[in-house]
Amino acid sequence: MKLGLTLGKFAPLHRGHQLVIETALAETDHVIVLIYPASETNVPLTNRANWIRTLYPQVEVIEAWDGPATVGYTPEITRGHDAYVGSLVKERGVTHFFSSEPYGEHISRGLGAQDRRIDSERIRVPVSATAIRSDPYGHRRFMDPRVYADLITRVVFVGAPSTGKTTLAQHLARRYNTTWMREYGREYWETHNIDHRLPVEDLVTIAEEHRRIEEEIVQEANGILFVDTEAITTSLFSRYYHGRSLPRLEQLANESPTHYDLFFLCDDDFPYADTPDRSGEANQKLFQQWFLDELAWRKVPFLTLHGSIEERITQASRVLDRFTKFASILTVCSDLRS
Repeated sequence: MKLGLTLGKFAPLHRGHQLVIETALAETDHVIVLIYPASETNVPLTNRANWIRTLYPQVEVIEAWDGPATVGYTPEITRGHDAYVGSLVKERGVTHFFSSEPYGEHISRGLGAQDRRIDSERIRVPVSATAIRSDPYGHRRFMDPRVYADLITRVVFVGAPSTGKTTLAQHLARRYNTTWMREYGREYWETHNIDHRLPVEDLVTIAEEHRRIEEEIVQEANGILFVDTEAITTSLFSRYYHGRSLPRLEQLANESPTHYDLFFLCDDDFPYADTPDRSGEANQKLFQQWFLDELAWRKVPFLTLHGSIEERITQASRVLDRFTKFASILTVCSDLRS
């Protein structure tokens, strides 16, 4: 049996890496991908490994948590890498080692495998992970959409009706030179409501279509995607109007806490604007309290925005300027207090 091996940090995974993996799959019977820690990115190793598992479920992925951190081509460094790789896979009988780097020569020799160097000159895929890290938006065409989406910080605004969510999403998208996701439920209601009501099944449709459109829009986001409401909101409306939330809608609501990176709760100290799709200022107070309880019950970390639109933009920007995806919001809050 032909056994292929490739390795890397995949920080991030790009089309060049995929070319190597796909060549290995075409030329061997089984492929092992060894993935290393990467200090140059804050994308977790497990996240990077799951990109490969998702795109290539037939590949065996080994997470090398204790892999060598030093890179280079001194005799000492190459011996260390050869010994480490050998300790993991040499007994497996690797027959082909796939790479696009000079280390292909010494790793292959150490394994007694054929050295298969793929696109070393970066002609077929003219990009590097270093270039992508410096400008993910400018190089997004070199990444699978699922990889690029994972690099985007998703910021969602929640709260009762008429608390400034749409206005904030629009203003902050302009401020950060990116795009935003509208509240799909509002336009759906305008088209499909009957006597100001929607069937309970339509609330599922709203949540699913909102998520589908969001996954399209995120491909055009530049670092951050601002989102106006999400599935927890839709679930609350379903329970308010129908006394229940269907299982599929609850599934989407349960995914929200990990789907978004930052939750901003818009306070109800904002002047109420009555429109036909809203149920009045008294119900706004009720919904706001319900949101607070729901977020607490779901253990969703959130930050509250107060005051005028300008004050809320300032408050949100102070957080966004310090926050990076996969970071802890507690660190940002500590920085803001210091």
